[in-house]
Amino acid sequence: MSSRTNHPTDPRTEHLDHALGIGEARPRLSWRLPAGAAGQDAYRIRTGDGLDTGWLPGTGHVLVAWPFAPLASAQRVTWQVRVHTELGESDWSTATTLETGLLDPADWTATWIRPAEDGNPTRDGNPTRDGRPTRDGRPTTDGRPTTDGRPTWDEPAPPGHRPAHDLLGVVVCERPATRARLYPTAHGLYEAFINGIRVGDHELTPGFTQYRTRLQAQVFDVTDLLVAGRNEIVLRLSDGWFRGQVGLLRSADQWGTRTAALAQLHVDDVVAGGTDGSWISRPSPLTAADLIEGVAWDGSVRPGPGTPVELAPELGTGTLVWAVAPPVRRVEELRPVAITTPAYGRQVVDLGQNINGWVRLTGLAAVDGELTLTHGESLGPDGDVTIGHLAPDLPFLPHPLSAGQVDRVRPAGEDVFEPRHATHGFRYVRVEGGVPLRPDDVTGVVVHTDMRRTGWFACSSPRLERLHDAAVWSFRGNACDIPTDCPTRERAGWTGDWQVFAPTAAFLYDVAGFGTKWLRDLAADQWDTGVVANISPCPPAEGRHGPLGGWNGSAGWGDAAVLVPWALYQAYGDERLLAEQWPSMVAWLEHVERSAAAGHHPTREPDPHLWDTGFHWGEWLVPGEEIGDMADYQKRDFGDVATAYLHRSASIAARIAGVLGRPAGRWERLAENARAAWQRAFIAADGTVRPDTQANLVRALAFGLVPPELEQRTADRLAALVRAAGTHPGTGFLATADLLPVLADHGHADVAYDLLFQDSEPSWMVMLDRGATTVWEWWDGVDADGRARDSLNHYSKGAVIGFLHRYTAGIRLVSPGHREFRVEPVPGGGLTSASAVHDSPYGRIGSAWTLTDGRLRLEVEVPPGTSAEVVLPSSVQVIGPGVHLFEHMY
Repeated sequence: MSSRTNHPTDPRTEHLDHALGIGEARPRLSWRLPAGAAGQDAYRIRTGDGLDTGWLPGTGHVLVAWPFAPLASAQRVTWQVRVHTELGESDWSTATTLETGLLDPADWTATWIRPAEDGNPTRDGNPTRDGRPTRDGRPTTDGRPTTDGRPTWDEPAPPGHRPAHDLLGVVVCERPATRARLYPTAHGLYEAFINGIRVGDHELTPGFTQYRTRLQAQVFDVTDLLVAGRNEIVLRLSDGWFRGQVGLLRSADQWGTRTAALAQLHVDDVVAGGTDGSWISRPSPLTAADLIEGVAWDGSVRPGPGTPVELAPELGTGTLVWAVAPPVRRVEELRPVAITTPAYGRQVVDLGQNINGWVRLTGLAAVDGELTLTHGESLGPDGDVTIGHLAPDLPFLPHPLSAGQVDRVRPAGEDVFEPRHATHGFRYVRVEGGVPLRPDDVTGVVVHTDMRRTGWFACSSPRLERLHDAAVWSFRGNACDIPTDCPTRERAGWTGDWQVFAPTAAFLYDVAGFGTKWLRDLAADQWDTGVVANISPCPPAEGRHGPLGGWNGSAGWGDAAVLVPWALYQAYGDERLLAEQWPSMVAWLEHVERSAAAGHHPTREPDPHLWDTGFHWGEWLVPGEEIGDMADYQKRDFGDVATAYLHRSASIAARIAGVLGRPAGRWERLAENARAAWQRAFIAADGTVRPDTQANLVRALAFGLVPPELEQRTADRLAALVRAAGTHPGTGFLATADLLPVLADHGHADVAYDLLFQDSEPSWMVMLDRGATTVWEWWDGVDADGRARDSLNHYSKGAVIGFLHRYTAGIRLVSPGHREFRVEPVPGGGLTSASAVHDSPYGRIGSAWTLTDGRLRLEVEVPPGTSAEVVLPSSVQVIGPGVHLFEHMY
């Protein structure tokens, strides 16, 4: 080990680039090998405080076990790694730092506190005119007294319109801090300020979890914010997901009727203070804050003297966990592409892109009165923002629900407005009131989980690149702490949507921590019967005992318990996640197995391995299919879909059991029994597959349900169905992602590309031609007359871009983490070039081809420590690290 090369790169802890406040006493470490290295045979890790493993044998360099004693609470460690490869001994990597959170509930000495809110101030922040005093003499939200000098309070505001409160505490430091950490969390959303300066850049903290069992806490380095002497700490607390409106039903108070906060300050490794009975509660300028309805801001509100907080020690710290995913942040800013005036007093701002986030307005100091900002995804015929299609329409609700997404601001001399306690899904903003806006006055702020980008695609077709961009933006708009269905009317973590899109998301972004966090909530939401909730985190109102309780446990949705962990394992090689989620997988499959055996659909003969009972969403939103009455929909027979997913999930469970060293026989038998039952029910004596639909045939081929001798016949029938539909897709949420790959795998790549480039309805290109910058929920999300329906930002049908990565560019996974991969491009559709790049856990993978005069020129990049199989019609070659060139005549 004498020769020297360059050093390992990209040292990471768990799945985090910045590991401040991790919850692991034995965190796993990862690094990438030096350029050109074929593989590692030994490694050595050292810490900044003198620990050194010496040389350890091992080829693994992704998620390597912590080699030292377990870490303590709030312990900070700097570490480096060097490796030995066939090139020799490397230099040390750059140093990286990790730091644990408070790992023991007993580490918390602070006490939960609640704001004083036995009465809420008037919603508009103005005093009443009759001068009535309050019950307790506390001021109104704007801090102004009534006409007789006495402050007033109104009745509590309704859900969706409740104000935020400022909780204030003081900590005295004898000297400047050399190391200081603030550990906050909340029931609700919080922002922290020290001496008037905002702490950190996280948004929507502490995040959305199943609060009954899991509440995240954060850690912030506040060393530079403290001064010697008196330091004011303010926590601005609003309802958030905890107490605000959530989900399809817009139910409030789902996890509690009171907000609360907990924070603890450590200075030079000593507890310097925290929330306790000395803190006070004050009205904030945020006079209303709700994630769905929006916010109201009144710049005239003044702090006032405050009122003692209420202590809530009974809340405890036993449910606190530390973040495994990157935080939500402001990640990009957009300038308007147009500002129009469709009517007097109304201006419409067009960002040119549908996003999740908010707008920041500047130049407001001269505005007298209130501005109203209405956010929407589409425009009506008059050029004004329309949001009616975003309002949930459920027949069993006692009253109509609003579309929400409205912010109100009274600048009162302040120059800048930025909401922060609510995000919106929008491209357009109607601004009422104020003065004429200039483009420089408005900034669109894109807000989502700050995941590392890992995948890109380009090609010779600008339209195809636009489709790829739209799917990426759809995911960005729906990766707001959890994977949501839409950033507008529901913002819910629908299991089926994420199950379908997770593999594509894992190519585009590092979703390892993001997905792990969500899966822990899925397991927490799972019923004791094994039923997987439709959405996670699941509000109680939409869970087992709510009005939609019978809609939970659907095939394709509940199967996320098995298929999402597998997708993440395939992308990142995290065996521990599989082991952690294994009980959830088993519980789901046992539920399904019991359900299949316990009954049968009235139209069918009993078969103990055919799952045709219970409620299922089915393929969901097939082109031309109207759902109609949900009571009738619930009675439909979706045994073809459900039994297919039973086979699929049991098959994957058997593979997972093999990875974990567990017996796989039970799941192999269940998978085979389900396949046999599916074949008995859905393959006729003449070999035709029933139902004779695109979705069913796609699933049959993608899941391996048809016997080998019938595969090509079934694929040919699928291609015929596509052509019979005018070369249009006939799939909905579940099968669309597999439609083009299945066609290409069975000799119908021409049909796949014709579908991709189809420019009449229904198709992806129609979405683009009608102005889409994100993927729609319905194929006809905007009709030919420009009328919008439901969400215009759902990523499920955007999973089609996985075809561009795996077939057009040809990058296909062979082993977990792409340690082994295949490059097998399938040109078509008139494309003359295509390329894709994926930053795998081992490094950058690249595939780029050009087609000129029948000659294909392919360039493949293979990262250190990996190998690739390059498949062309004329050759198959296995190659190692580096950049390689290939040519083939077509």
